[in-house]
Amino acid sequence: MIRKVFKKKPAGGNKLDAFLEKYNLPKAYFAINRRMVTRGVAVGLFWGFIPMPMQMLAVMATTPFIRFNVPIAISMVWLSNPFTMPPMYYMEYLTGNFILGREGIEDIELTMSWFTEHFDDILVPLYVGTSFYSIVVTAIIYIILNRLWVKSVHSENKERRKKRRKKKQ
Repeated sequence: MIRKVFKKKPAGGNKLDAFLEKYNLPKAYFAINRRMVTRGVAVGLFWGFIPMPMQMLAVMATTPFIRFNVPIAISMVWLSNPFTMPPMYYMEYLTGNFILGREGIEDIELTMSWFTEHFDDILVPLYVGTSFYSIVVTAIIYIILNRLWVKSVHSENKERRKKRRKKKQ
């Protein structure tokens, strides 16, 4: 299903090719196939879960080591934006405390002075939770997305075979 959406070439498809040639960019970074898309989602989610500045630059720094769809990876990084960051990082902090078997900090205040006082208490549980979500949850989503894509292709092929059989009869 999703392949049909991406595979339709727009009328101005030559503009993308001209852009890629002008800046000498590999076409693989814009490829729409199962491997490139699922890798793009995984790389984007991996960097998106990590509380750090300039996550999109981290995605770009990953491109020489792993081939993936770069626009999809960058859009997945945008899932952690100023609106979603506080609940996301709080969830990672709670998960880190759970994994470490610690009690969380009570009476959280949203002030800079409170955060600077408790920075050492927050940092380790936050990054333990971050590593859990960046590695485990991203891997699970990658596997699920791969299986859904394969299942979609199989069901499309099955429908195509059914239509061919009906036409022959």
